Amino acid sequence: MDDVKTKKRVAIIGAGPSGLAACKHALAKGFRPVVFESGEAVSGVWARTLSSTRLQTPAAAFRFSDFPWPEEVAAAPELDFPRHDQVAAYMTAYARRFGVLDCVRFRSKVLAAEYVGPSETEVAAWERWSGNGEAFGDGSGEWHLTVQHSELEDNQIYKFDFLILCVGRYGVAKVPKFPQGRGPEVFHGQVLHSTEYARMAHADADELIRGKRVVVVGSGKSGLDTVAQCAQANGTKHPCTLIYRSSHWMVDAKLIWGGISFGKLAMTRFAELMVHKPEQGFLLSLLATIFTPLRLLMATLVEAYYKMNVPLQKHGMMPECSFGEAMLGWRLGTLPEKFYDMVNKGSIKLKRSHSSFSFCTNGVVLDSGTGTGTGESVVVDADVVILATGFDADKLLSNVFVAPRFRDIIVSSEPSDTMLPLYRQCVHPRIPQMAVVGYVECAASIYPYEMMAKWVAHLLAGVVRLPGVEDMERSVAEWERWGQWAKRRSGGVFFLRSCIGTVTTWYHDQLCRDMGYSPRRKKGGGLLAEWLQPYGPPDYAAIQ
Repeated sequence: MDDVKTKKRVAIIGAGPSGLAACKHALAKGFRPVVFESGEAVSGVWARTLSSTRLQTPAAAFRFSDFPWPEEVAAAPELDFPRHDQVAAYMTAYARRFGVLDCVRFRSKVLAAEYVGPSETEVAAWERWSGNGEAFGDGSGEWHLTVQHSELEDNQIYKFDFLILCVGRYGVAKVPKFPQGRGPEVFHGQVLHSTEYARMAHADADELIRGKRVVVVGSGKSGLDTVAQCAQANGTKHPCTLIYRSSHWMVDAKLIWGGISFGKLAMTRFAELMVHKPEQGFLLSLLATIFTPLRLLMATLVEAYYKMNVPLQKHGMMPECSFGEAMLGWRLGTLPEKFYDMVNKGSIKLKRSHSSFSFCTNGVVLDSGTGTGTGESVVVDADVVILATGFDADKLLSNVFVAPRFRDIIVSSEPSDTMLPLYRQCVHPRIPQMAVVGYVECAASIYPYEMMAKWVAHLLAGVVRLPGVEDMERSVAEWERWGQWAKRRSGGVFFLRSCIGTVTTWYHDQLCRDMGYSPRRKKGGGLLAEWLQPYGPPDYAAIQ
């Protein structure tokens, strides 16, 4: 059996946290995967990011289940939220410890993935995933990957029996479209997306903004981090302006995870009992309905607590959605350190735009309806404009496929635009011999990614047995219906696609059962521990 496994060819695209976990657990099952990484280091976005970037969740929650943080981080309270270089070093150490580095081919960009074997018509007619319900099918199909290596002139084609996509969500910048003559081409300064700025060498990034009038568009996490870094560099002499249409619940990290311990409370089974869940059954649905008033009361109290401790109202940064709505869509984040202190000192200027924006030769134009009361457009002078306008996560998945049908169905918005149409968030019922790891969104992404990687490794090893295609699609539809419910309850526009933030433990329960493990992971703690203690990475360390 081991000899068969080593002969099966497994490819992984991406060496971020999900790719590292996928490789580690495939190795543990006896396979020898090849990991294609377009960059020069493992750890994904953490390898090249802003010099001031830190984790948004504590190190204790953001870790692999069987690989603790080094003692110098774990034992230091001031390092509860490690720096980006410490995160990258942690992931590199993980890859080295479990032999993953030996499997990675750096500076190797996968340009295309083509399924060769049964026709699209045959695949669409299968009643079992991959034809027979097995990870590798019956041997008649394989994936051909076209790879661009930086050291070679010609692209190379490699053949694999199974493909795992670990491309993440943050690789393709989303840039607004502008009317003719009102886009970046008319601006005399420099325009770039926040992801371009983050990937610059730190010295080059500092030089770009030093002594410049910088405008940042967008109030998400990357936008606030960028504004804070520019403000720290230029101070009040050249304040950085943040232009935003709507604000999010971005609060002090210590308030989220300390204080009233909201973060820990949200990771308990009791918290999930108060939320409707996909495929939950009548009894759990009834309990969720009964406990809904308690959930709303708790969210209201937490919201009031944050309002007292964070000057959102004072600075016009009060979100349009309630804290309870933001929880369901996990539209939550942490403020850069001393953010509002910099606002008070004048090194950060906040300017809200209720309408669209465009460019002129001198800077950014906020069109009429910006809340000035004059009905006139406002020009914000700038030398550098950084667009923190988000990412097109779906393109990372769809663009890799050669077959138009696969490109369409992997990110299909029919019948729902809230969840990717993946069974167990990992495999598409109609795309054979392929899995996705790491697309979901939640509070502490690294260990859900690891759980997905464990599930896929068990699938490769033949332990996980998949139902028929129709049953898989029914499960996908249940998750889509739940996603629509969560989107409605989160205000209709505040739900991140494939967000499992409020049902993470429930999702892990499904994966555990599939792999043959008990979902009750609080060993020796009794019923109270099972329901009231936060769930975290160490609870799943025994699953290998």
